[in-house]
Amino acid sequence: MDVQMPGIGGVEAARRLVRDHPDANIVMLTLASDREAAAVAIASGARGFLHKDVSREELCATVANALTVTALAPSLQVPAPRAFDENAPVLTEREQQVLSGMANGKSNAQIGRDLYLSEDTIKTHARRLFRKLEVGDRAQAVAAGFRYGFVH
Repeated sequence: MDVQMPGIGGVEAARRLVRDHPDANIVMLTLASDREAAAVAIASGARGFLHKDVSREELCATVANALTVTALAPSLQVPAPRAFDENAPVLTEREQQVLSGMANGKSNAQIGRDLYLSEDTIKTHARRLFRKLEVGDRAQAVAAGFRYGFVH
């Protein structure tokens, strides 16, 4: 779903769709780097948030992940909201940079290019980040990042 849809907009449309159809799998697409829209979309139930110029591989992986997430028990799908400072994990500078890239809708390859690291190294940092945040995917990591105040 496009963030900039005419009418009510993609984020509101996603919120309503998930409200009326809790099993819906939504991946948001945008041309702009709108971190606030990403946070709201994910908090509203979207399972992913990508730039429209993302690679075919990243798009396919995100869609596949969105479809897989709903097969999990509801308690595993989205972590319970926490206060910004309550039990916040400690992130390394690199994990913070990877999370920031994710929040900006960048692919692992794009984050790697920005940080002069290989895509495999970014994936390793992402796995560690997911463990620390107790999440299963990028969308949940970004949502947790907003809740903890790691991403603004």
